[in-house]
Amino acid sequence: MALSIRQATAADAGTVHQFVHALADYERLSHEVVASESDIARDLFGDNPRVFCDLAEWSGEPVGFALWFYTYSTFKGRHGIWLEDLFVDPSVRGKGIGKALLGHLARRCAVEGLGRFEWHVLDWNMPSIDFYKAQGAVLHEEWLTCRVDGEALLALGRQ
Repeated sequence: MALSIRQATAADAGTVHQFVHALADYERLSHEVVASESDIARDLFGDNPRVFCDLAEWSGEPVGFALWFYTYSTFKGRHGIWLEDLFVDPSVRGKGIGKALLGHLARRCAVEGLGRFEWHVLDWNMPSIDFYKAQGAVLHEEWLTCRVDGEALLALGRQ
């Protein structure tokens, strides 16, 4: 069996959308998914994409994805990568696919001279936490995520 990682193309919008749903199921967040396949196609493969996706294939079949975008650190004075989603199909976990996707993005950071590679992990997801720590990730438990969405976002925008 052979693993390959490639940049997703517009023809992969449906596959990416399926992976988003599979990840949401795993994270017990399916009720939050409102993105459509056309949203994925527009934002990843439109005229001015601001988010990117790499697909992992095992023997030519898509088995995982990493969806990411660039960030900027004023402290480092460099861009970085934010990994929004990482998912590997449960049927092929343990084959190094998640590690390969992380390594692929870490190499991008090195080649492009980026200063950081960051992501979130749910606090209950011990298998992922242990996996990330084994890859050298440090959890910054002192940082809390802030989010404004829905009506609160609209209200804030009206101020």
